[in-house]
Parts: sequence; C-alpha cells; structure tokens
Amino acid sequence: AVNTGLTNPYVWSLVVSGTNLFAGTSGGGVWRRPLSEMVTSVERHSSDLQIDFTLDQNFPNPFNPTTVINYQLPVNSYVTLKIFDVLGKCASELVNEYQSAGRHSKMLNASNFSSGIYFYRLQAGRFTAIRKMILLR
Repeated sequence: AVNTGLTNPYVWSLVVSGTNLFAGTSGGGVWRRPLSEMVTSVERHSSDLQIDFTLDQNFPNPFNPTTVINYQLPVNSYVTLKIFDVLGKCASELVNEYQSAGRHSKMLNASNFSSGIYFYRLQAGRFTAIRKMILLR
C-alpha cells in the first residue's frame, strides 16, 4: 500500500524533494515515500497543453490564390480575423464571432485580390497578433 508507515491520516503539507515525497502530519510526524512508488502513469491530453493564444504563419506562403491561417485560443473568446492591404485597408474579414477554446483554421480565397503583400490580424480578447503574407500570381 502506498500509505504504509503513515501513522496519522491528517496530512497538513506535502513536499517533493529530489526523488521523494514528504508528508507533514498533525502531531509533528513526517512521512517519506519515493516518488517512483507514487506515480504509476501520467496521461496527457492535447487540450491540457494549450496555454497561450497563437497565430501561425499562413501556409503556403507565398500563395496563389488560396492559403490557410491557423490559430489557437486558450479560452473561449470573441475573435476577429481580418486581412489588410499594405495601405491598411481591410480587404476581407474572415472571422467575427465568439469561438470556443482550441485550434481553429480558416481558408482565404484571394482570387479577387491583386498580387502583393498583405497582413492578417487576429484579435481575441486582449490578444492581438499580426503576420505578413504574399500573394503571387
């Protein structure tokens, strides 16, 4: 049993030091156990790993006439994803809605755009990121 030697079931504090787990119990007792006996397996879920907002570089880049923009949200957020030309004029709005946390993907079809450099901006809550992309015909 993992709790072998634990004489008092009222644990006030736990500390990991090196390869051991220490438990301070009421009454002043200290219990020690190797961590290797405590952890049998750890399962990671990809949803547990998301901690930041991210805006990926579009792919492919340069593109003609379609490209994909991927981004991640750590929390549910109101999101806008807009495309701008080099003069700062909004050329397209791909997203303008409340979205759930997780990975998202949007395809841009720029068949009605002129060749050139464009910028895409993601805004979600207080997060803002901008990336550059090139449309080559």
